[in-house]
Amino acid sequence: MNAAIDAAGMDVAKSSVPRTPPHPTHKLKLLLRREFWEHKGGFFWAPIWAGGISLLLTLMGIVVALVAGHRAANSGKLQIDGMEVNGLDLGVLTRHLKADDVANFGQGLDMFLRIGSSWPFVVMAFVVFFYAIGALYDERKDRSVLFWKSLPVSDAHTVLSKAASALVIAPVVAALASIATLLGLLLMLSVVTLAYGGNPLTLVWNAASPFTLIASSLTWIPVFTLWALPTVGWLLLCSAWSKSKPFLWAIMIPVLAGIFNSWFDVMELFNLDSGWFWGNIVGRLLGGTIPGIDFFYRQDLANFSHGDNFKLIHSLLSPTATFTSLQIPSLWIGAGAGIAMIAAAIRLRRWRDDN
Repeated sequence: MNAAIDAAGMDVAKSSVPRTPPHPTHKLKLLLRREFWEHKGGFFWAPIWAGGISLLLTLMGIVVALVAGHRAANSGKLQIDGMEVNGLDLGVLTRHLKADDVANFGQGLDMFLRIGSSWPFVVMAFVVFFYAIGALYDERKDRSVLFWKSLPVSDAHTVLSKAASALVIAPVVAALASIATLLGLLLMLSVVTLAYGGNPLTLVWNAASPFTLIASSLTWIPVFTLWALPTVGWLLLCSAWSKSKPFLWAIMIPVLAGIFNSWFDVMELFNLDSGWFWGNIVGRLLGGTIPGIDFFYRQDLANFSHGDNFKLIHSLLSPTATFTSLQIPSLWIGAGAGIAMIAAAIRLRRWRDDN
């Protein structure tokens, strides 16, 4: 009896001891998990499906090319250096390739792999844009904001979790899906090469630059995060502010401002033309989620011309060149503006809880 009373007293004492509140980083982690699971279709499955479609289309293209090659060989139209070739023996077809031909083939193969593995990034651009524009508006529209405000979670944590989902989670998942697509393309090409008498190590893996391409996908993530900050900040601000149709407001305000500036040449007061406004204001507010958009703001793009070959393109897209975007002053100015707009979105969410 006494033991039972003592045990009950200990339970009461334990229940009366105040619990330690969860750490803010733990709350943010839970909110990030919530955003991921609520938007798993866009963040996770959309890039995977995009990579799968790229692989499927590539397989269909390979089948068509092989059928056409067989027909050309059977009809005697397949020739190398004026000599007719019977069959599709890749070992024979590539035996007499010169060093320049091999280098050009490798650069073309790299470009093919870049394009084929970029589908997850293209889909991610749309996912991030429409996710950010509806992130704070949709919770007011369906009144779920009242439930989330009743929880011990601050507006700052909620908005930051949505911004981090768009700026970090989405590009990381897209990069991983792109790498998986790249490896799938290499494996597919290796199987076809081996099936037709070629050496996959020589004709695919050594000719291409798979490790450089993978490094390019990974080094692109921090550049995207910083470059997309003003766009995500602007979209979140419109999502928190607009009472209806946040998409139209987000598009209409910058575009109308650009048109007004072009009509009245407002930027001439600052010795700038209207093109600067469209590129550095409208473009930064609406185009930041497009992968590789920083490519058009870099100084080394001035050296690009239509007569250049794949080598220059690869040098501009290399991991080292990607980090040169961090030297662009407008990147950091835009990032600061994006942070300010995210802060404004946090303030707006504190008092706007309905349509």
